[in-house]
Amino acid sequence: MVQSSSVRLNKFLAERLGFSRREADEAITAGDVTIDGKTAQLGQRISAVNKVTYKGRLVPFAVGYTYVALNKPVGYVSSRKRQGDTPTLYELLPERYQALKTVGRLDCDSSGLILLTNDGDFAFEMTHPKFVKDKLYEVKLDRALEPLHQQMLADFGVELADGRSQMGLRRLDDDRKSWEVTLHEGRNRQIRRSFAALGYKVIKLHRTQFGKYRLDGLPEGKFTEIT
Repeated sequence: MVQSSSVRLNKFLAERLGFSRREADEAITAGDVTIDGKTAQLGQRISAVNKVTYKGRLVPFAVGYTYVALNKPVGYVSSRKRQGDTPTLYELLPERYQALKTVGRLDCDSSGLILLTNDGDFAFEMTHPKFVKDKLYEVKLDRALEPLHQQMLADFGVELADGRSQMGLRRLDDDRKSWEVTLHEGRNRQIRRSFAALGYKVIKLHRTQFGKYRLDGLPEGKFTEIT
């Protein structure tokens, strides 16, 4: 009988060790994980009464959740591993945060607020489309946005390969190059692709807010724990 407090093993390992679910499954398949001294199997569930080890190291069941806000600079990727010579944002964080996972991503050429946590439920709620979480960005274009294109983006949206893209727009300067963009979703490079569909290039993209969380003066490259 499965206890109500049980959790799937790959989810548990992903949250505790900073793995993806796939990486956790690979560790289980490789025989690197034991439960109560026996080699773990894919699909198993565990609870607080079980003793789980990874490569001989105890993985505690009870752990406090951590939430971090980072002001990512341009030039850093959001993945855990470097891409060539491009550094990863984890190089900006101390050892105690290395197991945290990013909540969504910002591409290498974008900057601003990114959240990290070991709380899988929080990450799911912040990123799944059924939970609407507004994200605000400061965007600068290579040329003035024509009023007709502003209306198209804000009122009707533009068609992309993965569906229609619509966003809120607020002008930040008189030359119509700088805008505050509000997204209610977060598809890959959505803002850049939406403007590109109308012939514009985004030369700056800086996220200032994600749900209720804001940068609020956090310096570039710095981080803080949040609640």
